[in-house]
Amino acid sequence: MATGFSIVDPEEIPKEQFDTCETMVRKLTEPLGAIELRVNQVLVDPGEVTTPHTHEGQEEVFVAMTDGQISIDGEVHDVPEGGVVRVHPDTVRNLCNHTGDTHVWFAFGAPPVGSVDDFGAYVLSDEEA
Repeated sequence: MATGFSIVDPEEIPKEQFDTCETMVRKLTEPLGAIELRVNQVLVDPGEVTTPHTHEGQEEVFVAMTDGQISIDGEVHDVPEGGVVRVHPDTVRNLCNHTGDTHVWFAFGAPPVGSVDDFGAYVLSDEEA
């Protein structure tokens, strides 16, 4: 069983190249001990484009740590620093950078469990109840 929490400094995780493109990624899932969520820090240098893709049965959420760009079904969207993007499993998405600065993103993905209306009850400790 994983511990109850973990703290990771992404800068301490080595960068790796994605299998399908030149873009660098820091894979944070294992260092965090995450078992039901995939977490990556994606570093998109000027001129880079990640591979357009979908995920079978998995929504993905991207958080822009800097100003960034994401292509959704072939249309590029500018996302401000701190902006959050949710992408449906069947929607084609890829990160891109048509600017002069490196874009830094966090990408979160989890397989579906339950639904938005029924994702599980909150469990409060005896002290909070």
